[in-house]
Amino acid sequence: MPDKLLIILMNTDLSNPSELGTPFLQASVAAAMEYDVEMLFTGRAGELAMPGIAEALHFQQGNDKSVLDLIRDAVEAGVKLKVCTSNLELWGDEQIPEIAEVVGAAYIISEAMDEDTVTFTY
Repeated sequence: MPDKLLIILMNTDLSNPSELGTPFLQASVAAAMEYDVEMLFTGRAGELAMPGIAEALHFQQGNDKSVLDLIRDAVEAGVKLKVCTSNLELWGDEQIPEIAEVVGAAYIISEAMDEDTVTFTY
């Protein structure tokens, strides 16, 4: 039975932040269940790793909780956050402190194909 959950955020539309609640909730719950959980930001969703972006997004209209709050909750639950190197090439090297590691395409493919890993994509 797999013991790792890899959540890849790449197709998520940041102009519709309500789409971000589910992956962060699932990551936090899986971490609380003591699974090894990684969330990887790539594509347009890679912008979430850049300072000021997640902080400005609110996943529910009228809710004071920002997407950065969801990120911090996930990290507190034990989720490891990673960003793809191609995003740093697009938007610069600076990233939020919650990002644990910068990884490349080979890492993403290797982890997604691992038999001990279940991969969700958003």
